[in-house]
Amino acid sequence: MEEKKKGQGLNISAKSFAVSIGVIFALMVLCYILTLLIPGGQYSRVENADGNLVIDASSVYTSVEGGIPFWKWVLSPILVLTADGGSTILAVLIFLLVIGGIFNTLGICGLMEYMLKVITARFGKAKYKLMAVVVFFFMAMGSLIGSFEECVPMVPIVVALTVSLGWDSLTGMGMSLLAVGCGFAAGVCNPFTVGVAQKLAGLPMFSGLWLRAVAFACIYFLLMWFLRRHAKRIEKKDDYSLEDFTPEKKMGKAVKAFALILGSGIVLVLASPFLTVLQDYTMIIVAVMFLVAGIVAALLSGMKGKELGKTFFSGVVTMLPAVLMILMASSIKYTLQESHVLDTILHSAVTVASSLPKIAVVLFIYLLVLVMNFFVASGSAKAFMLIPLIVPMAQIFGISPQLCILAYAFGDGFSNVFYPTNPALLISLGLSDISYGAWCKWSVKFQGLNLLLTSLLLLLGLAVGY
Repeated sequence: MEEKKKGQGLNISAKSFAVSIGVIFALMVLCYILTLLIPGGQYSRVENADGNLVIDASSVYTSVEGGIPFWKWVLSPILVLTADGGSTILAVLIFLLVIGGIFNTLGICGLMEYMLKVITARFGKAKYKLMAVVVFFFMAMGSLIGSFEECVPMVPIVVALTVSLGWDSLTGMGMSLLAVGCGFAAGVCNPFTVGVAQKLAGLPMFSGLWLRAVAFACIYFLLMWFLRRHAKRIEKKDDYSLEDFTPEKKMGKAVKAFALILGSGIVLVLASPFLTVLQDYTMIIVAVMFLVAGIVAALLSGMKGKELGKTFFSGVVTMLPAVLMILMASSIKYTLQESHVLDTILHSAVTVASSLPKIAVVLFIYLLVLVMNFFVASGSAKAFMLIPLIVPMAQIFGISPQLCILAYAFGDGFSNVFYPTNPALLISLGLSDISYGAWCKWSVKFQGLNLLLTSLLLLLGLAVGY
């Protein structure tokens, strides 16, 4: 058992942690400086039929006293838990700690290594077909049911798999988190961006699906081209055969139990668009099923209960640096909201848009959402903030609400896997031992091409009267 403990489980790389903390702290300082330079302001908000506070489209922007006390800024990573949305942040943190504990347990009992050997032996000869299937699966998870954070537990598995197949960690991140972010942005039936935004705009939920489906297909092929090109360039030529792998009855039984229990959780998440009562609990469902699957699999592999408890706890401890990163990143939104600067930025953007030609307005909406997504990562929270303002503004220029919402979905989704203020990205990079700088350098090429592609899709929608 001691041999299995070496290099097993999840650990936040010291280098990637230091880089991420440095970037986030610099952003925190920048945001504090902004609160000193930008005057405070606000729009009035009203409660909609679902009890959510949204900006009153008929309201007038008013100036208010801005700024935030220095002590509040210093304590903002803690105070953010007491603000609106604090319960969601807390849920993400608990979710993360469960992931850390279970992965450490699976690593030490040898189950992770065994699972990778099974998959490598089975698909080593057809790994590019496997890549296509995995990318499609993650994109579909994001696009059809709005999963994003829920996919984080699978990221380290895919990363380890790509390394075992002769690729690298960047390929694994691209096949998993980048793919789910792309699907989330295409938003074919994403209930958390397109669904909420269409409801706020008074449109039938998931109407106008055809152009989002076209966007999904175009983005999928662009991502596959990008990943295959990178994988072909860096892959190590190895002979993957079933002869290199000897099945073990006990471990095989544990793997089947893990897959069955976790698969049941994924089925429940897939059912959430039809069982709306589940939509608010998808992260909890995945966390609980992942916890149960990990415990059952570890026990079936031969691990004793006492050792399981110790390894789970040590795995939780390794995730504590990620907790700090998430709290610091979340504090940026808190700082700008407390200082009443967010509404001022939004008002300035709306003012600029009113002077633009029609063809530029839809692209400006895309840009506006991209900027706001840096400060407000939640897709549904951003919809309540932006849709009541940008839809009426777009209609003045003859731009349909449907196209406006597509621009919103694009602006919300892709940058989730690029901005250092997104918790899921920070967690995944730490678990994959990829520094934020390395991720930016690699993924910016795809982001640039994708920005061009999606801008053209928006102009196509404008041309055909979508």
